[in-house]
Amino acid sequence: MTGNGTGDTEALREEIRRTRVELGETMEALAAKADVKARLKESAGQARERVREQAAQTVARVRGQAVRHAEDVRAQAYDKGELVRRNPVPWATVAAGAVAAVVLLMIVRGRRR
Repeated sequence: MTGNGTGDTEALREEIRRTRVELGETMEALAAKADVKARLKESAGQARERVREQAAQTVARVRGQAVRHAEDVRAQAYDKGELVRRNPVPWATVAAGAVAAVVLLMIVRGRRR
């Protein structure tokens, strides 16, 4: 510290400068909080992004489940086809019975008219 007080003056000026900077930052923060329209836009944008992410995750999950289900159905169809190829007699009997039932229905309906 000097005897003429210039050190104190410089320290006070520096403190005033820091106080002004802090005050400016505080005012900017308060203005941002008071700007309801901007805050609503920001929160709407964040919500929109969350919905998009959730939709993308749901689509990916559903597609994965559909692929697995299709693979299961394909395997079951192949197994049933193999069963028919190994022993076609029961299936041929069922098919012949269905054809006979249709023919019988046609005959009965034809006599009613």
